Amino acid sequence: MCRVFNSQTPSADLKKKKNRMEEEADTGVSSRTERKALEKAKILQRERERKIFRLVGRVLKKPEADRSEEEAAVLLLHGETVEELCKRQVRTNVLKRKQEEVFDDADELKSKVRQLAVAVKQAKHLVVYTGAGISTAASIPDYRGPNGVWTQLQKGRTVSSSDLSKAEPTLTHMCVRMLHKEKLVQHVVSQNCDGLHLRSGLPRHALSELHGNMFIEVCTTCSPVREYVRLFDVTERTSLHRHGTCRRCSHCGSELRDTIVHFGERGTLEQPLNWKGAAEAAKMADVILCLGSSLKVLKKYACLWCMNRPASKRPKLYIVNLQWTPKDDLAKLKIHGKCDEVMSLLMEELNIQIPVYDRAEDPIFCLATPLRQEEVDSHTREVIAPLDGQEDCLPDSGEHAEEATAVQGGWFGRGYGKGRKKKKKAA
Repeated sequence: MCRVFNSQTPSADLKKKKNRMEEEADTGVSSRTERKALEKAKILQRERERKIFRLVGRVLKKPEADRSEEEAAVLLLHGETVEELCKRQVRTNVLKRKQEEVFDDADELKSKVRQLAVAVKQAKHLVVYTGAGISTAASIPDYRGPNGVWTQLQKGRTVSSSDLSKAEPTLTHMCVRMLHKEKLVQHVVSQNCDGLHLRSGLPRHALSELHGNMFIEVCTTCSPVREYVRLFDVTERTSLHRHGTCRRCSHCGSELRDTIVHFGERGTLEQPLNWKGAAEAAKMADVILCLGSSLKVLKKYACLWCMNRPASKRPKLYIVNLQWTPKDDLAKLKIHGKCDEVMSLLMEELNIQIPVYDRAEDPIFCLATPLRQEEVDSHTREVIAPLDGQEDCLPDSGEHAEEATAVQGGWFGRGYGKGRKKKKKAA
């Protein structure tokens, strides 16, 4: 038997392997060098483009008559940059116009309110959509107004936190409640979390708080979901995707959570959001009145606008807002005025007296669930103080406290109604 031996020696194999490794190393160094060179070239290119944009921008700011021949030549040489900067300026001007507050003069305002009054009287199913603009009179900042939260942040300014517990229902809140009482308004859909609609006395079944209520925390472990109404802002420790309030359900011991729908979230709680009530009201509406809302968020909720219907069969839209809204072109009437002023004129046209908010009749004091002894120090927010002599309405312990926590369906739910009847019979 013949054996075939490899003619190459082990040293030759090692040499070949070493050569291959050196070649691969050279290739790796080469590719890294190329990548770095490419990245450097991109950085230099961006820097050149920035310089050109700055140069062209300075020239465009000058009146045409004041430009030198060299500057005119720069504009001719960089035509694409000139075109892009002009487009940007147009977009900026449009945005500024949309942010400007426009006021109708006194005569025009009265004329528009008269048209609105006719629509309110003739409406078979009127639904009101409210935004932050109806609460500015209560010293609660809006979002997109001249002094709004987003406006200030865009300018790089700090936003001071306001104590919402000191706010009280505004004239607009009281007007809306009265219009519902007079059966002229069937449902209210609010983006606000300040709880002022309910504190005005508006029944819970007639309200959808799409973004939650700062005074309500809930136990989602209990079935149905158990609500706890508090006299302070329960959102002290909550934020995006973090809803725990560090207090516990008195029935099952689970951690309570706030009801707020933070930016970037989708609300799923049945109450106080009441999406079902909002969608059903929008479906039945023949008139929608928008008060103090930019509608930039509400426009995204397709179920509120009946856009699947032909234009002639959609609800007639009336908007009261000082700034542009994305629904202006679809509106039957746009009123540029402050909500309180417009609603005051409207109630005058309808010959309906505007009720004054009375803290002694604020339902929150009778419906609030007291904190347990171990929870007294669970927050640092200011508590809404009752008027002198109103302390008797506050539940403190025992059966009264149990009754308050058992309210299902909200502040004006059936549980609350039954509790009130029992008290009257006992009296």
